[in-house]
Amino acid sequence: MSDAQINQLLIDRFGSMSPAARIRCTFYSVLKASMWKAAVASGYFIKRLFDIFASLIFLMLLSPLLTFLALLIKLEDGGPIIFAQTRVGKFGKHFKMYKFRSMRIDAEQRLQELLNQNGHATGVTFKMKKDPRITRVGKILRKYSLDELPQFVNVLKGEMSMVGPRPPVPREVALYTLKDRQRLAVTPGLTCFWQIGGRANIDFPEQVQLDVQYIESQSFWLDLWICIKTIPAVVLGRGAC
Repeated sequence: MSDAQINQLLIDRFGSMSPAARIRCTFYSVLKASMWKAAVASGYFIKRLFDIFASLIFLMLLSPLLTFLALLIKLEDGGPIIFAQTRVGKFGKHFKMYKFRSMRIDAEQRLQELLNQNGHATGVTFKMKKDPRITRVGKILRKYSLDELPQFVNVLKGEMSMVGPRPPVPREVALYTLKDRQRLAVTPGLTCFWQIGGRANIDFPEQVQLDVQYIESQSFWLDLWICIKTIPAVVLGRGAC
């Protein structure tokens, strides 16, 4: 059916209604739209509230561990403790994502030399077994995802969420297809479906599929379930690069 036929059908339908019926129909349409917007807004509010409280609690509880890890990183080579990397967030907005530095100081410069050894077949994301840029302390940090702990600050700032697709670097986004860009429709997160299902062992196309699955079914209870499932995945170091 063409647009002109649809428009004519609507005109014929509403034209046969009494003024009172038209008012009722319009009222119900506006009411349904308002209820839908309110439901979506309340969902975002609950998710943000959960992010604030969870990140604050984790930062306070883990403060002794954070201090200890910072000391280990500094003692190994005297370099910076925190690595702030540009990542792409919701709707393509760039932000600085914080991590404990797990690589040598010249890691970014050496990346170009290692791209041809990418462990992911698609070449969009870069993962490498026994990456020579990783420091001794960094191997432990990455195995148990301890390098990700400073991202609770990103969550507190609203740049990230507890649960959501992992934020990509601009180099990866430049290679995205239109389908891949669906990952940028929500706030990126600390953990997600593929983080609890295999982490670095999952190739990029499957990561996208799992992220889209999350976006289409996200809820507070799903976020809570993913957070709980993340704990054993991290403790056991499953799928760590």
